[in-house]
Amino acid sequence: MIARIRKSMQEKDQGFTLIELLVVMIIIGILAAIAIPVFLNQRKKAEDSAAKADVSTIGKEVATYYVDNDDDSTLTVAITSERYVLSGAGVASGSGDLGKASNNVVIDGSTGPRGLDDQDWCVAVTNDKGDKAVDGYKYSAKGGLEEGTC
Repeated sequence: MIARIRKSMQEKDQGFTLIELLVVMIIIGILAAIAIPVFLNQRKKAEDSAAKADVSTIGKEVATYYVDNDDDSTLTVAITSERYVLSGAGVASGSGDLGKASNNVVIDGSTGPRGLDDQDWCVAVTNDKGDKAVDGYKYSAKGGLEEGTC
């Protein structure tokens, strides 16, 4: 009797049954179904973060320009060779480089900062790959970094 039980146990330890393998595959499938949408949502949030970072950089540079220069020059921000470039009457040649533009980030209206004077300007960007593709983000003299357009 003991010999039969030992023989039965030795034969059973040779591998997994089909049921055990199917259960493991179903569990892995459920975990993947939960994880993939979360991962895709994180990519959209990262695209939004890129837009926020770009508009914040541009806005801070424009604010710095108006603090350093006592004029009401109309400024323009454009993307040249994948870099943001600030230009205007008071911007010295070669000093308007604001840094690298993130992928898929577009300056709203392509004119950059616009407004009445050094106390009333706004710049906005959008990123069509992010969650906030319609509204985008803006940086203004009055409100700082906000969601929306100018």
